[in-house]
Amino acid sequence: MWAWLGRNLVIAAATVLISGCQTTGMIGPVSNVSDLKAQNAAQIIPASTPMPSGVEHGPIPPGFVSFCMRFSSQCETPASQLEMVALTADSWGLLGRVNRQVNSAIWPEDDEKHYGRGEFWTIPTDGYGDCEDYALTKRKTLIDAGLPERALRIGIVVSPRDASHAVLTVATDRGDYVLDSLSDDVVPWNQTGYRWLERQAGNNVTQWVALDVVPIQLATAAH
Repeated sequence: MWAWLGRNLVIAAATVLISGCQTTGMIGPVSNVSDLKAQNAAQIIPASTPMPSGVEHGPIPPGFVSFCMRFSSQCETPASQLEMVALTADSWGLLGRVNRQVNSAIWPEDDEKHYGRGEFWTIPTDGYGDCEDYALTKRKTLIDAGLPERALRIGIVVSPRDASHAVLTVATDRGDYVLDSLSDDVVPWNQTGYRWLERQAGNNVTQWVALDVVPIQLATAAH
């Protein structure tokens, strides 16, 4: 694993990649969801579809390479682990709770201001972070809750405002869903309005796949 990290860190350092996060025009989470709405949402799961499998590519995002060097336990999974979550009312409710709790617990701050450097992916302990940090924190929380790590994949997107952004995607037996720092709602991947560039591979969390996908129904609706 360390040889892999070393090779990719060298490659990443010499490569210009998308950085930064989409932000809202306000500080903090987009909305506060009441307990009643949260309970109802756990029973209503919107339909989704599996995301495209993508094509393996390199280099891997440099922030992720550095993250794996510091949080190796978050980048190692047994080959036998499942690559998707069995989506039930309970697991759907868990996704919603984690999404809301992390959105409320972290105050948005970019890496340059926070750490004096760009693209520092981490699981923050001081209550401040950018979009990758939200996604990584949700991922760890869900892993700790018993969901398979291979099903919890960081994705890189471009928003309708042409801003780069990172989210957590969850592969399930009912399609793929998105936990986003810009929304307290868990939504199907093809209803975000994002252009999908890349995300972690399901069969190997240290590999990434190129997507470059605009969901067909969104692209069609724009005409």
